[in-house]
Amino acid sequence: MVLETEAGTLSESELRALVPQLQLITERYKRAERIQKALFDISELASSVGDLPRLYTALHDIIAGFTHARNFYVAFYNDSESMLDFVYFIDEFDELTVSEIPTADLKDGITGYVLTSGNHLFLTKENFDQRVRELGVKKLGTNPVDWIGVPLKRGNRVIGVMAVQSYDEQVRYSDADLDVLLFVSQHIVTTVDRVKNRELTERLIRQRTKQLRDINNELQEEIQERQKIEALQQALFEISELSATMEGDIPDFYASLHDVLARLIHAPNCYIATLDKEREFLDFPYCCDEIYPKAVPREMGRGLTEYVLRHGTAELIDADKAKELAEERELCEKIASNMRDSENSWIGAPLIVDGEVSGVIAIQAYNGNYHYDFKDLELLRFVSHHIAVALERKKAAEAIHVYNQELSSRVQERTRELHQTNAHLKQQIEERKQIELKLIHDAHHDALTGLPNRAMFMNRLELALANKQRFPENNFAVLFIDLDRFKLINDTLGHHAGDCFLVEVSKRITECIRGHDLLARLGGDEFIILLDNFEKEEDVEDVSNRILEKLGQSFSLEGSEMYSGGSIGIAYLEQWYDNADEIIRDADAAMYQAKSMGRGRYVLFDQSMRERLLEELELENEFRRTLKAKAFNCLFQPVINLGTSEHIYHECYVRWVHSTIGKIKKEQFLKIAEHSGLTMEMDNFMVQKACEMLLQWQESEGIEKDYKIAINLSVNHLYQSKLVNELIETILASGAEPQKLVIEIDETLLNRKTEQVLTAIKMLKNAGVTLVLDNFGNGLASLNYLCSYPFDYVKIDRKFVKSLPQSKENLKLIQSVQQISEHFGFELIAEGIENEAQCKSLISVGCTLGQGHFLTEQQSSDKEPKDDEQPANHPELELAPLTA
Repeated sequence: MVLETEAGTLSESELRALVPQLQLITERYKRAERIQKALFDISELASSVGDLPRLYTALHDIIAGFTHARNFYVAFYNDSESMLDFVYFIDEFDELTVSEIPTADLKDGITGYVLTSGNHLFLTKENFDQRVRELGVKKLGTNPVDWIGVPLKRGNRVIGVMAVQSYDEQVRYSDADLDVLLFVSQHIVTTVDRVKNRELTERLIRQRTKQLRDINNELQEEIQERQKIEALQQALFEISELSATMEGDIPDFYASLHDVLARLIHAPNCYIATLDKEREFLDFPYCCDEIYPKAVPREMGRGLTEYVLRHGTAELIDADKAKELAEERELCEKIASNMRDSENSWIGAPLIVDGEVSGVIAIQAYNGNYHYDFKDLELLRFVSHHIAVALERKKAAEAIHVYNQELSSRVQERTRELHQTNAHLKQQIEERKQIELKLIHDAHHDALTGLPNRAMFMNRLELALANKQRFPENNFAVLFIDLDRFKLINDTLGHHAGDCFLVEVSKRITECIRGHDLLARLGGDEFIILLDNFEKEEDVEDVSNRILEKLGQSFSLEGSEMYSGGSIGIAYLEQWYDNADEIIRDADAAMYQAKSMGRGRYVLFDQSMRERLLEELELENEFRRTLKAKAFNCLFQPVINLGTSEHIYHECYVRWVHSTIGKIKKEQFLKIAEHSGLTMEMDNFMVQKACEMLLQWQESEGIEKDYKIAINLSVNHLYQSKLVNELIETILASGAEPQKLVIEIDETLLNRKTEQVLTAIKMLKNAGVTLVLDNFGNGLASLNYLCSYPFDYVKIDRKFVKSLPQSKENLKLIQSVQQISEHFGFELIAEGIENEAQCKSLISVGCTLGQGHFLTEQQSSDKEPKDDEQPANHPELELAPLTA
């Protein structure tokens, strides 16, 4: 066979060689045609499919048309790309239990590789293991024979994956299948997005349609409700008109009222019942009923009308309610049975006139034709009020004649009363204005002195600071004043005298300043002044000197002449201040500096004061840490018998040696303890330390076992019985004997709450503790302390001993106290013996016990130290090395 062509003549063998090529071209053409049709079908899906599940099923069918796709899945990232949503999954072996799987769980698999790399992947049975190792991925699920996965991209961003796989050795994939999937994947994302958008749009349309339908239904309901309200308003207006235009014909009024009521509510049967004056009979001035056209008067019984009259409330009664009332014996059994047989429904509302139930309006329906509800009940309750108004008008008409006769005289009387009431109201208005002004005044002024208070002063000071910042040439200053001896005046003369003292102080300070300066009381004995627009700083100092001079003059309080004084801190307003609190803080710091320098003076604030305050704060913090660590040093000084040199007891002192400052004075760290509220903790430390030393002495050799230790106890421990009990429990729990413990109480601290303190002292005495009244004569030196308090020892204040032997008066005073001690059973101790002359003077008046440097040094010099022992060169020794 020969075929002639333009290129020449082809033989049969040549034709036979061209056949495979022509078949391949034909197959490619058919495949391209199928792909083109698939793309057309995919494009058609975007406009024909209404939801995504149907879309993915259709896509599966299309892909299965040109390649084996019995195992096929499509997955997309969620919005955060933390989960992978398998929107379509068909597999012969693996079952997907959840549609969403965390991305992290798939990142090491072949699906995760396609997602993260954005590259397609073609795995066959022959290269599967090798490619898995090369890509560093894991096998997840059942191993396929062949697997093709292509990324789904929106632009350059991977949003999902599409994969087909085969588990059948007879079904294998080729590069052509991969090319088809890659080509189709470019169009699938667009189709999915279009279907999603259309599905979202349709869902929004359905939601909006539903919203519009709901709104329309609500509007229809609102229109119907408005129509009902309009009908109700019209009916109420007609009822009101009937009530206003009635001219004595009550039956016609009732009939008209029934007509209006019938338009609002089902009311074919209606009646009105009223009570007579004796409230024993019922009358029926109006009755319109289908079965009982006329109602006759009757005695009160157990009917429906009587039930409403008894309870005074509107009631809805049907057959069930009637049965319940009959069982409660509120309703006649016959009526209840009749309502049950006839299926009647009844509503009755009371007619209340002048606060009293005088009748009932009722409507009813027979034979189950209509059943009333709560709305009907509320409507009838409202109408009953208008009927009651009509009845009240009738009563008023009957009384109007009598009233007119009394009207003339009553008008005159009433006019006079109105004039009086008007005058009284005017007076009340004026009083109310005065009260309001007083409230405003009280909110900004001190109740005792009438001076501006802190709130008002802070406002003025803020304004002054703003003025200074805007106009630097204006000068302002704050004077912080603290009074001396105010606490003593309160404690000795009482709070009334203290109040009088503060009022007098406010008057004196007011005399020292100008009219436009501001004086305020911050509280307690603290006053503060804002000097406004002075010319030079010497003016501020002149004002301070005048104030100190005034405060230094005597005060007459409760018939006694008292002297006080003051300390003033001055702070000038500067532009760099941020707020008023900073100015008052600095003035306060300057005031404390003045007090520490001896009171009765003024001090100008400078930066060093603030630094010193910070140092004091740091010292207080260090004190807290030292107390918490119990790192104080404990020293003692003995109380000695002047005749036998016997040690009566050893008074324990606390010494604080700061790591950088060195030894801190006793008065300084005790003041820190008081200001920081650690007095009680300091007392507990002293008690624990004394108990520890007593136990240590008892267990040590060479130390007398009957030694006692004394500590100074704060009076705060004596104000509450609970604290005293805790103190005694602490002593007993330590194992120390209470008889070996001596507690010294300062006389100056016993001036307040004497009853509570006396009770506490007696509790300590009963526990076996030895008690000492310390510094007697430093305060009031009240003999009451000597005769009423169970002190074992009284320690005379060192100022009396210091003046010996020169002061004969003080020597006689000591002798008198010594003689008193013989009568009241306590022993006298002379404190602060510094020399031999003082010691001999005390012995001459019979004082046998003493304490002081002289006695301690004398005993130290009399005792020869051993080779391994150093003599004490100071009267205060550490407790630990105590020996006989």
